[in-house]
Amino acid sequence: MAGHGDSPLHHVVDSHSLELPHWQFPYNLEIELPHVLGLHLTKFMVTEIVASVLVLAVMIPVARHMARGHVSRGWFMNLFETLLLFIRDQVARPAIGGHGADHFLPYLWTVFFFVLFNNLLGLIPGMASATGNINVTGVLAMFTLATVILAGMREVGPGKFWLSLVPHMDVPKWILPFLWPLLFVIELAGLLIKHIVLAVRLFANMFAGHIVLAVILGFILMARHSVAFYPIAGASVLGLIALSLLELFVAFLQAYIFTFLSALFIGASVHPH
Repeated sequence: MAGHGDSPLHHVVDSHSLELPHWQFPYNLEIELPHVLGLHLTKFMVTEIVASVLVLAVMIPVARHMARGHVSRGWFMNLFETLLLFIRDQVARPAIGGHGADHFLPYLWTVFFFVLFNNLLGLIPGMASATGNINVTGVLAMFTLATVILAGMREVGPGKFWLSLVPHMDVPKWILPFLWPLLFVIELAGLLIKHIVLAVRLFANMFAGHIVLAVILGFILMARHSVAFYPIAGASVLGLIALSLLELFVAFLQAYIFTFLSALFIGASVHPH
């Protein structure tokens, strides 16, 4: 049993152990994670594995149900079918255009639910939000970047895709040899920066939310030997409840924003200027 509760930051950084809530507040039951194939598991790895399993547990039965064309009954099927159709009709098709967007739905659906489940797992005591780590969001953004590049090259050809990064310019021809390479570097940097921002946006929102929750929890820990413990604890608990509800909304919002921006970048790639 270990007590790391005195450091609010401890709750939002990765570690090689899981801390489960324990009745002897403020101490938690600490479980050391094992090595698998020479790799020491971390709590972010565990939550990513759990999120991946949840994605499969949701997508496979819902996809089979929709493929059979059955009328959806019950909250489970209706909820996830509504989310799937929302991503298709309100995100993918408007951003990418027409039924060509349907080719990218498997990726967009997967990234939406993976980000969503990781966000939600961060609200469960003992778990963590892997999307609050820049390494995780960076890899997700790299997947989107790879999809954007491959989709653009498949749509218009490798050469034309890279040439189309530079827009048409009505300038004298003698200036083009000097201006075109400069604009190409700028546009290439812009393409990379957009995806860096995509990663930072998700990371910053999730990390900041959990920092605020951890700091409010820290108020209780700091006041546990004070005569004002009960007023501070009561106010902190009310604040935690309110902010947790806000974090629940943010979990869905950030999953939507990441998916929407990914669809926008893909749409810009397959329909170059």
